[in-house]
Amino acid sequence: MNITDIKIRRLLNEGRLRAVVSMTLDAEIAIHDIKIIEGQERLFVAMPSRKEENGTFRDIAHPISLEARAKIETTILNAYTDHLKEQCQ
Repeated sequence: MNITDIKIRRLLNEGRLRAVVSMTLDAEIAIHDIKIIEGQERLFVAMPSRKEENGTFRDIAHPISLEARAKIETTILNAYTDHLKEQCQ
């Protein structure tokens, strides 16, 4: 799996949601509505999900392995940090 593009779609400053991101894999598959959320101790990435009738949320797309999750989260958070730095210049 190669992450070939990360696009920061929206930056937010209200509540815990910091950004909404799209990611492209192998220049062939796009995943939209990935969220960057400010947790109690650090930023983390939440994959796109939908709310079910019983009120619980179910991921629409998600990494299977811990390694894939770490790669996705690191790449997205680095792109987010870089984007914020560019905004300040």
